[in-house]
Amino acid sequence: MRVGTLFLVTVIVMLIALYEWPKMNPHEIKEKRAFIVLTVMGWGLAVLLLYFPDLPGPNEWVGKIFAPLKKFVE
Repeated sequence: MRVGTLFLVTVIVMLIALYEWPKMNPHEIKEKRAFIVLTVMGWGLAVLLLYFPDLPGPNEWVGKIFAPLKKFVE
């Protein structure tokens, strides 16, 4: 089940990349690098959430990071 979903997510990401890549100007190297990095990060996050659906969200991470500062502010 998860392998099929992983395959589907990978195919969708590849289709998005194949659709968007030709639309970019060949001289926009930084934009292409940013596109690759953001696409890979999005795919990685999708895979992580597929295999670990109970991962804490960003709000919980920020709360844990700034919890010690709460004592000083109050």
